[in-house]
Amino acid sequence: MSKYFSTSLLAACLLAASPLFGQAVNSDSWAATDALGRKVRSYDDAPGKKDDKFVAIFYWTWHQGNEPNDYPVKNISEIVRQYPEAMKDYNHPAWGDRKPGFFFWEQPLLGYYTTIDKWVLRKHAEMLADAGVDAVFFDCTNGSNTFKDSYEALLETWDQAQKDGVKVPKIAFMLNLFKNKATNVSLHQLYNDLYKPGRYENLWFIWKGKPCIMAYPEMLDDSEESKEIADFFTFRPGQPDYVNGPWKGRNDMWGWLENYPQHGYVESKDADGNVKYEEVTVGIAQNTSPDRKGHCGAFNVKDSYGRHFSVRNGFDPRPDGYLYGWNFSEQWDRAYELDPELVFITGWNEYIAGIWLPEDSWNGDPFSFVDQFDWAHSRDIEPNKGWGDKGDVYYLQLVDRVRKFKGMTPAEPVTAAKSIKIKKFQDWDDVGPYFATYKGNTGHRDCKGRYDQYYVNESGRNDIVGAKVARDDEYVWFYVETNEDLTPKTGSHWMQLFIDVDRDKATGWNGYDFVVNRINPKGKAFLEKNDQNIWQWETAAKVKYFTKGNKLVIRIPRKDLGLSDGPVDIEFKWNDNMQEDGNIMDFYVNGDTAPGGRFNFVYTTE
Repeated sequence: MSKYFSTSLLAACLLAASPLFGQAVNSDSWAATDALGRKVRSYDDAPGKKDDKFVAIFYWTWHQGNEPNDYPVKNISEIVRQYPEAMKDYNHPAWGDRKPGFFFWEQPLLGYYTTIDKWVLRKHAEMLADAGVDAVFFDCTNGSNTFKDSYEALLETWDQAQKDGVKVPKIAFMLNLFKNKATNVSLHQLYNDLYKPGRYENLWFIWKGKPCIMAYPEMLDDSEESKEIADFFTFRPGQPDYVNGPWKGRNDMWGWLENYPQHGYVESKDADGNVKYEEVTVGIAQNTSPDRKGHCGAFNVKDSYGRHFSVRNGFDPRPDGYLYGWNFSEQWDRAYELDPELVFITGWNEYIAGIWLPEDSWNGDPFSFVDQFDWAHSRDIEPNKGWGDKGDVYYLQLVDRVRKFKGMTPAEPVTAAKSIKIKKFQDWDDVGPYFATYKGNTGHRDCKGRYDQYYVNESGRNDIVGAKVARDDEYVWFYVETNEDLTPKTGSHWMQLFIDVDRDKATGWNGYDFVVNRINPKGKAFLEKNDQNIWQWETAAKVKYFTKGNKLVIRIPRKDLGLSDGPVDIEFKWNDNMQEDGNIMDFYVNGDTAPGGRFNFVYTTE
């Protein structure tokens, strides 16, 4: 298998600039290699940025945490590992007495959170923005509940994130997937609480000139306000079926999940008579199976269409085949073939499923988990904790595939070689590129989770907002700045610089051959080298550094990095206050990391 992944209004939203250098964040210029050794594509492997392509993702706001505090979280994967016999017994004690209830297929990386946890919502805003997601659609498909507490918390958080320079996804709602009178209730509630007063208008997802909503307009009543609502939105009713495509006679529907080969939705023709589509779905997996003839069913049945399933190739035979995303890749290939305006992805963070008996019309025996089940049979892209350092493989696959669909923005060019006086910050004024990252993301966490969970995180400290690199024939200089003055250098895990000098994940710890400041600096900073592929470092040199106010500069001799006096082609990242040494996934969770998660800045003179 290749080491690489297989192959308007939103554009007008301006990013807030770095407070000091006036540069916007360009996540397209970041590199990443996942735990399977697959690289996300770079600008050389993608088309130029397309202003007429959009990506939306299904998002769940129903994690509100309004259940009893004394009931433990139930994790299906953990239960089945510990009690495999429980899958044959609906009344097994491991399932508890919460039935049909809600069970998690796995623990999200950020914990069993609620969607009123603003610390989590800020993390989501950045991760989705970095992936190039333009819109999230909230799941309000059951009854008339719109989960107001959650969407209010999200809107407040994402509004501030946008002010901090995050190109946050815009928001929309998906209401009942069938014609249901509850749709009328939801439409009026949303219109009066959010849309009519113009609240958070900067965050509305606009489609064809109006706010988009996935709902049946014919379910509105005959009131004057209903007439206003009918004229206010662009309606795109949701197609609930995985097989049939748009219902005959309707050319206004959008899908949300389908089997391969997916259909195109809202068909039109261009001036040359070529068929064009507004929307195509892309899924991670489909809770269906041959005995359901492709229609919605239970996930915990033989041959259900899990993450490791491909119509063209069958089931991935590897024990860890669920990690490689055959289903996701095949669905993306179909989307590229149909080339719609918008790809709708299912999904980001559903995570929970009920346990149902056969009389509830599902096909599991002796019971069914319908929408989610286990590692192979689940539909969430958000990184999870259960897969260890592989918990973000679908997130990075999403990044790679979106880059191919939407195209990429080139990186800012590297300026000429220049020697820097380590205490003279004005020497950096004409050095480029400026590697901008987000400010305002070091707030602390103190929030109830789901059921008996409670989360506190106070690791946010130095708010990294940007970096630069300079070089001459003898040295490489690294510059970083924070939003406020740096904390004392005696703090733990203080302002660490990770460097991948050969851009090869197979060498060093997760590709990082060197680290600076793993040991707190004194008169000089400690440059340490890694030859072990594990968290094991040896001192390579002591190097000069200088810090003042919110700025830090480190000077490293080329020879100590193993670099000649020729071109420089490296990846690097800054991190402050990681909490778990040797855990690459900590970069998503604790302190501040620039760029976030597994991403790296790229500095290349080649």
